[in-house]
Amino acid sequence: MKAFLTNLETTRSTMKTRITTRLFLYSSVIALSLILSAPLNAANDDNAKPYDKKLFRLSEILGAVHYLRELCSSEDEMVWREKMQALINSEGTDAFRRVNLIKQFNKGYRSYRRTYRTCTNSARTAIDHFLTEGTKITEELAQNKW
Repeated sequence: MKAFLTNLETTRSTMKTRITTRLFLYSSVIALSLILSAPLNAANDDNAKPYDKKLFRLSEILGAVHYLRELCSSEDEMVWREKMQALINSEGTDAFRRVNLIKQFNKGYRSYRRTYRTCTNSARTAIDHFLTEGTKITEELAQNKW
Protein backbone atom coordinates (compact mmCIF):
# COMPACT_ATOMS: atom_id res chain seq x y z
CA MET A 1 0.00 0.00 0.00
CA LYS A 2 2.86 2.35 0.86
CA ALA A 3 4.46 1.73 -2.54
CA PHE A 4 1.13 2.40 -4.25
CA LEU A 5 0.72 5.74 -2.44
CA THR A 6 4.30 6.74 -3.26
CA ASN A 7 3.72 5.86 -6.93
CA LEU A 8 0.46 7.81 -6.91
CA GLU A 9 2.19 10.88 -5.45
CA THR A 10 4.98 10.66 -8.06
CA THR A 11 2.41 10.40 -10.86
CA ARG A 12 0.50 13.37 -9.48
CA SER A 13 3.71 15.42 -9.26
CA THR A 14 4.70 14.49 -12.83
CA MET A 15 1.28 15.48 -14.17
CA LYS A 16 1.45 18.82 -12.34
CA THR A 17 4.89 19.51 -13.80
CA ARG A 18 3.71 18.67 -17.34
CA ILE A 19 0.68 20.95 -17.05
CA THR A 20 2.80 23.78 -15.63
CA THR A 21 5.39 23.26 -18.37
CA ARG A 22 2.78 23.46 -21.11
CA LEU A 23 1.23 26.58 -19.58
CA PHE A 24 4.66 28.19 -19.44
CA LEU A 25 5.42 27.28 -23.04
CA TYR A 26 2.11 28.63 -24.33
CA SER A 27 2.46 31.78 -22.25
CA SER A 28 5.98 32.29 -23.59
CA VAL A 29 4.79 32.14 -27.18
CA ILE A 30 2.02 34.65 -26.48
CA ALA A 31 4.37 36.98 -24.60
CA LEU A 32 6.97 36.89 -27.38
CA SER A 33 4.31 37.73 -29.94
CA LEU A 34 3.09 40.68 -27.92
CA ILE A 35 6.59 41.90 -27.11
CA LEU A 36 7.38 42.05 -30.80
CA SER A 37 4.39 44.27 -31.39
CA ALA A 38 4.89 46.47 -28.29
CA PRO A 39 5.52 50.19 -28.83
CA LEU A 40 8.90 51.55 -27.83
CA ASN A 41 9.13 53.92 -24.90
CA ALA A 42 10.47 57.22 -26.25
CA ALA A 43 12.12 58.04 -22.92
CA ASN A 44 14.55 55.12 -23.25
CA ASP A 45 17.63 55.02 -25.44
CA ASP A 46 17.78 52.87 -28.58
CA ASN A 47 19.09 49.77 -26.78
CA ALA A 48 16.94 49.75 -23.66
CA LYS A 49 13.35 48.57 -23.59
CA PRO A 50 10.94 49.17 -20.72
CA TYR A 51 10.56 45.44 -20.19
CA ASP A 52 14.28 44.53 -20.19
CA LYS A 53 14.48 43.70 -16.49
CA LYS A 54 11.72 41.11 -16.79
CA LEU A 55 13.05 39.83 -20.10
CA PHE A 56 16.52 39.28 -18.66
CA ARG A 57 15.02 37.51 -15.63
CA LEU A 58 13.05 35.27 -18.01
CA SER A 59 16.31 34.46 -19.80
CA GLU A 60 17.90 33.45 -16.50
CA ILE A 61 14.90 31.25 -15.67
CA LEU A 62 15.11 29.56 -19.08
CA GLY A 63 18.76 28.73 -18.40
CA ALA A 64 18.02 27.27 -14.97
CA VAL A 65 15.08 25.23 -16.24
CA HIS A 66 17.11 24.00 -19.21
CA TYR A 67 19.80 22.63 -16.88
CA LEU A 68 17.42 21.19 -14.29
CA ARG A 69 15.12 19.50 -16.82
CA GLU A 70 18.17 18.04 -18.55
CA LEU A 71 19.47 16.81 -15.19
CA CYS A 72 16.14 15.21 -14.33
CA SER A 73 16.01 13.42 -17.71
CA SER A 74 12.93 15.13 -18.98
CA GLU A 75 11.71 14.53 -22.51
CA ASP A 76 11.45 18.30 -23.09
CA GLU A 77 14.99 19.24 -22.07
CA MET A 78 15.93 20.91 -25.40
CA VAL A 79 12.69 22.90 -25.55
CA TRP A 80 14.13 25.46 -23.13
CA ARG A 81 17.22 26.12 -25.24
CA GLU A 82 14.98 26.44 -28.30
CA LYS A 83 12.72 28.91 -26.48
CA MET A 84 15.80 30.91 -25.53
CA GLN A 85 16.96 30.92 -29.14
CA ALA A 86 13.53 32.21 -30.18
CA LEU A 87 13.79 34.94 -27.54
CA ILE A 88 17.25 35.93 -28.78
CA ASN A 89 16.02 35.97 -32.37
CA SER A 90 13.09 38.22 -31.52
CA GLU A 91 14.62 40.48 -28.85
CA GLY A 92 18.35 40.41 -29.60
CA THR A 93 18.03 43.36 -31.94
CA ASP A 94 21.65 44.42 -31.43
CA ALA A 95 24.86 42.90 -30.10
CA PHE A 96 24.46 44.43 -26.64
CA ARG A 97 20.99 42.95 -26.14
CA ARG A 98 22.05 39.56 -27.52
CA VAL A 99 25.01 39.43 -25.14
CA ASN A 100 22.84 40.32 -22.15
CA LEU A 101 20.17 37.75 -23.01
CA ILE A 102 22.79 35.03 -23.44
CA LYS A 103 24.63 36.14 -20.30
CA GLN A 104 21.46 35.78 -18.21
CA PHE A 105 20.62 32.37 -19.71
CA ASN A 106 24.13 31.14 -18.92
CA LYS A 107 23.95 32.61 -15.42
CA GLY A 108 20.82 30.57 -14.68
CA TYR A 109 22.30 27.43 -16.22
CA ARG A 110 25.64 27.70 -14.42
CA SER A 111 24.15 28.63 -11.06
CA TYR A 112 22.16 25.43 -10.91
CA ARG A 113 24.92 23.33 -12.44
CA ARG A 114 27.06 24.31 -9.45
CA THR A 115 24.26 23.48 -7.01
CA TYR A 116 22.80 20.24 -8.37
CA ARG A 117 24.73 17.21 -9.59
CA THR A 118 21.81 14.77 -9.43
CA CYS A 119 18.08 15.13 -9.78
CA THR A 120 16.61 15.48 -6.29
CA ASN A 121 13.24 16.47 -4.88
CA SER A 122 14.74 19.90 -4.29
CA ALA A 123 15.69 20.15 -7.97
CA ARG A 124 12.15 19.19 -8.98
CA THR A 125 10.77 21.81 -6.59
CA ALA A 126 13.09 24.40 -8.15
CA ILE A 127 11.77 23.45 -11.61
CA ASP A 128 8.19 23.96 -10.44
CA HIS A 129 9.13 27.31 -8.87
CA PHE A 130 10.83 28.52 -12.04
CA LEU A 131 7.96 27.40 -14.26
CA THR A 132 5.54 29.32 -12.05
CA GLU A 133 7.73 32.44 -12.01
CA GLY A 134 8.35 32.22 -15.76
CA THR A 135 4.63 31.92 -16.43
CA LYS A 136 3.97 34.98 -14.27
CA ILE A 137 6.63 37.01 -16.08
CA THR A 138 5.36 36.04 -19.54
CA GLU A 139 1.79 36.91 -18.55
CA GLU A 140 2.97 40.31 -17.25
CA LEU A 141 4.91 40.93 -20.45
CA ALA A 142 1.89 39.92 -22.51
CA GLN A 143 -0.24 42.43 -20.58
CA ASN A 144 2.41 45.14 -20.91
CA LYS A 145 2.98 45.24 -17.13
CA TRP A 146 6.57 46.39 -17.17
